[in-house]
Amino acid sequence: MQNFATLALFAAACFALAVTPGPDMLLIASRSISQGRQAGMATLAGIFLGIYCHASAVALGLSQLFLAVPVAYDAVRWAGAIYLLWLAWKTLRSDGDAWAPGGATASPSLWRVFRQGVTTNLLNPKVALFVLALFPQFVQPEAGPIAVQILILATLFNLVGLLVNGIVILTASRIGRSLSRNPRLARLQRYLLSTVFAGLAGRLALARLPLS
Repeated sequence: MQNFATLALFAAACFALAVTPGPDMLLIASRSISQGRQAGMATLAGIFLGIYCHASAVALGLSQLFLAVPVAYDAVRWAGAIYLLWLAWKTLRSDGDAWAPGGATASPSLWRVFRQGVTTNLLNPKVALFVLALFPQFVQPEAGPIAVQILILATLFNLVGLLVNGIVILTASRIGRSLSRNPRLARLQRYLLSTVFAGLAGRLALARLPLS
């Protein structure tokens, strides 16, 4: 595996990225506000699995496909945007009480929330390109199998993400509990999550393949 200095530098880079507000943090925070801490953790776990999948793709060379075949990037990008719009519509049409923290259907829906976290991450080709751009910089050919090193980096990336986003989840879920005590504000939670899904869909739809 990589030496300590390399892993420490990678962890510092991950921390700087993790504390910078982005789509993942926004989704996790809005999910935590609207559905509570468990839903926020389920979303985070889904994102973590997505990162492992992207890292595995980098290790196998599959992520290079997006650079070699731009139409593949666009196909995944539009699929992700459509999926997020569908989630926005479904959230908007759902029963507001069911989406509130501690609602009757909160626990049974955790598996669904987890799957949505995985799917939204996998259908974002920008994440694949991000992993492709960052991880190889910290791979040392003399330190052992490349695939193992990349998976170690993915694990470290997720651990740093857990530290930062865990705080976000705890804070956002407390805000959500406070809002849920007011029926009028409780309805806003559902609208917030739907708006976040729609916003992420628009952001993904407008994304372009970076020039190599």
